Amino acid sequence: MNPRDSSLSPSPSDRRLSALARHLISPSEAGSRGGADVISRSLASSYSLAGGDSVFSHVSRAPEDPILGVTVAFNKDPSPVKLNLGVGAYRTEEGKPLVLNVVRWAEQQLINDRTRVKEYLPIVGLAEFNKLSAKLIFGADSPAILENRVTTVQCLSGTGSLRVGGEFLARHYHQHTIYIPKPTWGNHPKVFTLAGLSVKYYRYYDPATRGLDFQGLLEDLGSAPLGAVVLLHACAHNPTGVDPTLQQWEQIRQLMRSRKLLPFFDSAYQGFASGSLDADAQSIRSFVADGGECLVAQSYAKNMGLYGERVGALSVVCRTADVAGRVESQLKLVIRPMYSNPPIHGASIVAAILRDREMYNEWTIELKAMADRIISMRHQLFDALRGRGTPGDWSHIIKQIGMFTFTGLNSQQVAFMTKEYHIYMTSDGRISMAGLSSRTVPHLVDAIHAAVARAV
Repeated sequence: MNPRDSSLSPSPSDRRLSALARHLISPSEAGSRGGADVISRSLASSYSLAGGDSVFSHVSRAPEDPILGVTVAFNKDPSPVKLNLGVGAYRTEEGKPLVLNVVRWAEQQLINDRTRVKEYLPIVGLAEFNKLSAKLIFGADSPAILENRVTTVQCLSGTGSLRVGGEFLARHYHQHTIYIPKPTWGNHPKVFTLAGLSVKYYRYYDPATRGLDFQGLLEDLGSAPLGAVVLLHACAHNPTGVDPTLQQWEQIRQLMRSRKLLPFFDSAYQGFASGSLDADAQSIRSFVADGGECLVAQSYAKNMGLYGERVGALSVVCRTADVAGRVESQLKLVIRPMYSNPPIHGASIVAAILRDREMYNEWTIELKAMADRIISMRHQLFDALRGRGTPGDWSHIIKQIGMFTFTGLNSQQVAFMTKEYHIYMTSDGRISMAGLSSRTVPHLVDAIHAAVARAV
């Protein structure tokens, strides 16, 4: 008789139940009754006691995330002309996701290095990544770095960096109010509220001019409580694409320092806005140069295309090296029960690129190419709208900067464009310029023209 005869061998499910029985029942039970039979009866009894109803039956269905939900709706649309301008990710001229050549180069190096292992990183992450990230955002010659007044910890992209910083402030900072711009990225208020901070808003965008409400900003920050935390977008403000000028940044800095307001920078687009890593970090560096303290959340999702790798860093600039060391010790206590330690692969990619001069130079070339394509899309869209004679002044499209443009379209116009033209964006009229191409600009212009003309 063949011992491998399938008709006589136990099925995979029987083998799994038998293995489970060996772990869950006593030897005496296993000897007197079949282990699988004991498990089956036990499970059946549990289901009977539960009455077949889920203990989560009372849970209601949550609404889709207003940003990620756009992609969900887009994916369900069978139209061949559909266009997704809601996703905050770079796309090529062909509308495809892009993996940078330098990222593939770095990954190949990592694969070829047989000494690499998959052990846990420390709580604060990859040391070389943290050191190089601080230099990238603050500048290699930053006095704060040279004086060891900066502590940097690897986090789960920009969102994780904001959350870790928020929880640290809720535990150790005397003010639990954070002021964020109105409008801002939709996740900001949720992140800080759940971190334990009270969220308030300061004026930022002026719908009338589709530019910065600078006077309103100064008034609101000027009346904020002494010592309050203020969230600042380092560059390429999301969702508006409206940034202060360098002169306005200087006025903001002076006002905040005079009222001892604590800056918390969100830097999601360094190098991705203007194409220059140094220019896009200028606002942060001006606050560090005055010797004051601040927090900075960094993300490599956009500027290295490492969206799904979740690579980011939180830096806290302190008055002294001693304080920085103590702050780091408390950041560890925030991180350890949250996710224990960060993943190794994405941080290793970033460190490989930032440490190697040839790779770094290649990265800056690719980064500028992405920024330049987005700027080109702005000009193409503006020229097409003007050429079409679409009612309104569309110059804000080329005045704004970065991945996103606040078009000025209202929710009714957005809904019309989605229904009639299969164009998807957030209901506030924000579009991702990176989602556009020379091929799709005419389709978008047709939709905008029709939506605006209906309201005229």
